[in-house]
Amino acid sequence: MLIVTTIPFILSNIISYRSSYRSLQNQVIELNRGTLLIGMENMKKYLQELNLLSVSWYSEEDMSAFSRKNTDYYERYTFIQRNLADLYSRRHEIKIVNFYGADAEQQYETDDSISYDALGDVLPPADTRQWDRLPGYEVRQLGGERLLAVHKKLIDYPKSTLLGLLSIYVSLDEVQSLNQLLFDPSLETMFMYINTDNQLLYTSSASLPSQTLIGENVTAVDNDTAKQGYWFGEWEGKQGVYVYASDHYLNLPLTIIKFIPSTVMNESAKQTLSRSIAIQLVALACIVILAFVLSYSTIVPIKRLVRSISYVELGIFDIAPTVSRQDELGILERRFELMVHNLKRLIINEYHQKLEVSTARIKMLQAQINPHFLYNALQSISTEAMRHQAEEVSDRITELGFILRYSMDMSKETVPLEQELNHIGHYLSLQENRFRKKLTYQVSCDPAARSAIVPKMILQPIVENSIIHGIENGTGKGKIEVDITRDSGLVISISDNGKGMKQEEIEAMKARYAKHKVLEQEEGGIGLMNVLQRLWLHFGDDFHWEMTSLPYEKTQIRLMIHLKEDEA
Repeated sequence: MLIVTTIPFILSNIISYRSSYRSLQNQVIELNRGTLLIGMENMKKYLQELNLLSVSWYSEEDMSAFSRKNTDYYERYTFIQRNLADLYSRRHEIKIVNFYGADAEQQYETDDSISYDALGDVLPPADTRQWDRLPGYEVRQLGGERLLAVHKKLIDYPKSTLLGLLSIYVSLDEVQSLNQLLFDPSLETMFMYINTDNQLLYTSSASLPSQTLIGENVTAVDNDTAKQGYWFGEWEGKQGVYVYASDHYLNLPLTIIKFIPSTVMNESAKQTLSRSIAIQLVALACIVILAFVLSYSTIVPIKRLVRSISYVELGIFDIAPTVSRQDELGILERRFELMVHNLKRLIINEYHQKLEVSTARIKMLQAQINPHFLYNALQSISTEAMRHQAEEVSDRITELGFILRYSMDMSKETVPLEQELNHIGHYLSLQENRFRKKLTYQVSCDPAARSAIVPKMILQPIVENSIIHGIENGTGKGKIEVDITRDSGLVISISDNGKGMKQEEIEAMKARYAKHKVLEQEEGGIGLMNVLQRLWLHFGDDFHWEMTSLPYEKTQIRLMIHLKEDEA
């Protein structure tokens, strides 16, 4: 069940991961294309600011004096130097400001750290014939540092007279500052190219890209239309996607490229997948718990039912009631308990019927001898013994008459306990006369217990067993004690000092009693098991008994009966 539940979860996670990865990949590409367009606009504004710096001389009031050829040299020199210094101080990233006059005159303003010899590697040619071939913007190297050069020819309008060439060289600090908002330096890489020959202006990586990086993958800008796109590739051993934006400024082609590693997109997909898996694991745990609860609630009643069936097979019908359930298993358990209860009742009824048959047979045998005839005959013998002054014989015959009259009276099945006490009193008196000094006995009873209603003939069979095991099969001398008390119930205790019973025999007798079978044949007439079964039939679960035995010291049986009001 768990496997069937888990496999769809795994498959759904795989499908979800792949679809999430593709969806996130497209979202990342679209988001970065928009970001690069913003970066392109910022770059164009920056180039416009640099362009405005180069034409700022046209706003000077002394520009007319500068354009006249007959202007004093010192005045011209002062004008140029002042404007160069002003340009140099306007932006912190400006490294060099150079001016070539139309007459090859040169003046410049530069950083103190840059020597004049180093300037020769980056400055444009002084020949005015080569100025037309100079691009408005280009990338130049100065001592390993990449600089952006802005070249502007100064012309005296409307005469179209060439006054000179102004060149401004700026570091890439501002370009880097603009690009820092466009990417994550720890994960992504930025490239910026200018001019038609794709000069590398800026890169955030220490490694330089190959020239084919842009030439093979970036669509050229035409018709004044910005271009965007992407392609999948590799950078420094990492797979990922290149997103680019191409545009132009004053006929200057500009291209910004951003490399995004696959791990960045995977991380987002993994986060989404992790949340999904966490939710699914919680759901799976709930399913497992629910499956366990359902299995437990299904299997436990079935096991309980099987155990009850095994008890019934052994003849044990006392099944503990189960917790009421409203489902099909609960109905099955209740029906089974009802069936066992009915079966127990039928067995008890059958037991009663067989007991009644047995009782009827006894009555039939007893009826063969007229009880009144026996009683009258014994009375005549007792009278004759009195005439011959044999009083003891007369007493014994009288006691025997009481015993026979009580035991053969079939009109009652239950009697007050006092009648049972009188009966065993006569019986013990006869036995004491028989065994003389070999038998001693003591009978004590709580007065409140004498009126209790009990089945007939429950004390005499037990006392008889005590005499047989204590004197006839014992040491030859026996002591019998009968003690009856009443508190919350009736407790009858009968003990002797005979040979007793082994613990195994006691356990076997308890097992026989637990089966509640019909009367079994026992030697010597009505035996102990007969008494116990008749008490159980009469009192049911309100009757309990226990037995302990210490051979030749004390063997005791206790009959405990919870009396109801009508039996008290």
